[in-house]
Amino acid sequence: MSKKIITITSFFLLSLIVHAQNKKNPADNILGRWMSQKKSGIIEIYKHGAKFYGKLVWIKDSIDNQTKQPKKDKKNPDIKSQSRELKGLVLLNSFQYVGENNYKEGNIYDPESGKIYSCKMHLSEDLEKLEIRGFVGISLIGRTESWSRVRKLPK
Repeated sequence: MSKKIITITSFFLLSLIVHAQNKKNPADNILGRWMSQKKSGIIEIYKHGAKFYGKLVWIKDSIDNQTKQPKKDKKNPDIKSQSRELKGLVLLNSFQYVGENNYKEGNIYDPESGKIYSCKMHLSEDLEKLEIRGFVGISLIGRTESWSRVRKLPK
């Protein structure tokens, strides 16, 4: 009788562990690749610890017409950073999931202006659109873009 109880208990505990491992954290729904609204770049959102980041993994026109080299971060106000390549650059920094498909407390770097803005993000119900709102001070003073999920990188 005790072997049966141990077997049943073990099976029950094992099924709980498997269920817990299969249950996806809703915060992680944002992970993946996103096409910018202008379709000029793809940003891959990844997680480091409990925070979310996004790096530029594809650029439509990745070669500078003048130098014939990969485009650089030449609008950056930091002279030392102007020589780094745009591809691979982290644009989204330190976002926290705050529930209901919302991510806040992060910032976004705009390589076209060389400026950093406070930012918040909202993931659509179908998980295919990401609303990015960059702002200065309060979110009323800012701009919103809609990014689309990308399943594979363009060639």
